[in-house]
Amino acid sequence: MKNQKNVTLRISDELLEKLCFVAKSEGRTLNNELLLLARNSVAYFERTKGRITPAQLASIRDELEKEIGDKN
Repeated sequence: MKNQKNVTLRISDELLEKLCFVAKSEGRTLNNELLLLARNSVAYFERTKGRITPAQLASIRDELEKEIGDKN
């Protein structure tokens, strides 16, 4: 996919190993497992609190660029 960002994640060794175990057990890569978790989190948020609008996304875009940068 185009328009993807790379994000650095600070995570404990134990949690990383457990996530890798879950991913492997489910037949996914670690990256795909993390994407699944992220998508599920957003879907849950939108189900319980309402859709995230383009205006809301625009309001945090500058903050997001500062946090993850535009390395791609």
